[in-house]
Amino acid sequence: MPISFRKAFPYLIVAIQLAAVAWAVSMRPLPPADFTFDNGTECQTLDPAKATGNPENRVINGLFEGLLRQLPPKELKGPHENTPLTAEPAMAESFDVSADGKTYTFHIRKDAVWSDGSPVTADDFEFSWKRMLHPESASQYTYQLFYVKGAQAFSQKKMEGGTPIEIELTDRPQRYQTYPSGTMKHAVLKEILKHPEPEYPKGISPDEKTELESDWKKSWTYVVDLDGQTAAFSQEPDEAIKFEGKPPQACLTVMTDWKKTVGITAKDEKTLVVELNNSTPFFPELVAFYPLYPVNRRCVEKYGSPEFTQPGKLVSNGPFTLELRQLRDRIRLKKNEKYWRAETVKLKNIDALALRDETTALNMYLTGQLDWATTMPAAMIPQLKRELKDEFPSAPMLTVYFYRLNTNRPGLGDKRIRQALNLAIDKKKICDFVTKAGEVPAATYVPPGMAGYESPPGFEFDPERAKKLLAEAGFPGGRGMPHLEILYNDSPVLHRTIAETIQQSWREHLGIDVQLGGLEWGVYLDAQDKMDYYICRAGWIADYPDPNTFLDMFVTGGLQNMTGWGNKEYDTLIDAAGKEADPPKRMKILKDAEAIFLDEMPIIPMYFYVSKNLVKPHVKGFCNDVQDLHPLNTLEIDRELKAKNVGAGK
Repeated sequence: MPISFRKAFPYLIVAIQLAAVAWAVSMRPLPPADFTFDNGTECQTLDPAKATGNPENRVINGLFEGLLRQLPPKELKGPHENTPLTAEPAMAESFDVSADGKTYTFHIRKDAVWSDGSPVTADDFEFSWKRMLHPESASQYTYQLFYVKGAQAFSQKKMEGGTPIEIELTDRPQRYQTYPSGTMKHAVLKEILKHPEPEYPKGISPDEKTELESDWKKSWTYVVDLDGQTAAFSQEPDEAIKFEGKPPQACLTVMTDWKKTVGITAKDEKTLVVELNNSTPFFPELVAFYPLYPVNRRCVEKYGSPEFTQPGKLVSNGPFTLELRQLRDRIRLKKNEKYWRAETVKLKNIDALALRDETTALNMYLTGQLDWATTMPAAMIPQLKRELKDEFPSAPMLTVYFYRLNTNRPGLGDKRIRQALNLAIDKKKICDFVTKAGEVPAATYVPPGMAGYESPPGFEFDPERAKKLLAEAGFPGGRGMPHLEILYNDSPVLHRTIAETIQQSWREHLGIDVQLGGLEWGVYLDAQDKMDYYICRAGWIADYPDPNTFLDMFVTGGLQNMTGWGNKEYDTLIDAAGKEADPPKRMKILKDAEAIFLDEMPIIPMYFYVSKNLVKPHVKGFCNDVQDLHPLNTLEIDRELKAKNVGAGK
């Protein structure tokens, strides 16, 4: 029966009032978290396979857990001493290594469950690592799994006649979601029919070349043996070479057969077997590195990427779950009561604030709104170290600050110019008067402190030699020098101050002017990834305590290279180091590779970091480590001391 507006009006008013109350309640200030820290900037992603930055690393390490996890010793030395982190059993309660060091068998613990209560299985890891290696995932860390048998060929679609392959048909539920996948056909490759490779125009950008090359490969015709019958497939049947007078069948992808060629196998629900190409001594540390953490298959397939990382959807397996995310404000983590060692997690919830201004971060720390500040104005550091000595633990890190040089840009393709730019920077001046926290000027690239490794001789500040090199390259006194620009993320301000110092140094010693460009964190990462820059500031924290983590990223075409530089001899040495079982010989090979790298100078090393953290005395479990990780699950609050400090306005 229809209801008249007059009769419904009172009910409507009540409904509106209730809605208003509900809205007001929903917008009320959040109650404070147990622990609040400044995460520096907005996380670009919470997907372990796609993250690359330290802000993302901190949060992902709270949400997820790998087969192993980097943890400090149970008996901490204290916040002011460097404490080694070691890869300890996590989702895997143990693992076996074959006598030749090439096969790892991980035994996943029975009480490991996801936050939705479902068990963590070996298949979760196989799925996640396959997803990470899939080209459509666009993970920059795929190469961390290239130590696994067949992984590189799978990721880069390297195949030849006789190779078992898998062909994904075009019935994928959602075209641009890799999972769930379409129907998979398993076959053996017989041959590939190709049009002539296109001629790439001179001066073409790397992105444009990649796009042309990709279009060309899509037109390939794969002739295969499928169930005893010859068949042909192509991603672009209309552009492909016909087979036996007919266009090939359309498909989405053609890759090497995962099950038959890649050494990652879920032997049963709780056993994961990984076969390596060579004995890789740092493989346990890689397994404990966040890109190799698992994601929940059901969650990914239900919501797609990146939707599966949203609050209310994300299923995680780490010490915390994702409770809330407010862009440009905070991420709130909540203790995961289903975590296998939940009794050791003392914090009920954590706020990771996206503070882009270090002065704001410092003010919030000083007024007791932050328990841990990761950024602060450089100008304040000497005073903070002096007046808040007990709250400023600082120690050397395995981290280097450097500038990438885009060798595809005019001028920067000449190594004499790259060397001149390096030699004309007074890095000690930067450390003494700009960064001010005790950083060490970098004459080499790999930070000191790696067991068994010593870098080759480096290059110190030498403006006279820099001038000569620039003149030899055809630009005496900087005359006629092509346009250059330094790109950096505009938060923290420190990056701009360093760029201004270098700008002044090059003007004074080389007679060249460079422009400066600051970008928001996400835009800056995108520009660096696409090589849309001339000179770009960067930093690299050791993924694991081995020089290889710094050097293997610069192999020719490496996804983290992003300089356009490549050197066959360098690539050969990095490859040889990966196969060398004798530790001293392996370190010598890596040293030779670094010597080539320093001579070629596709990057300019600036300084080696020291950790810069402000930590309240009521935070327990915080310790310095060379990777500046500070696992959130090890932290604890002395509530009595905190209440006392807050009451005193600290």
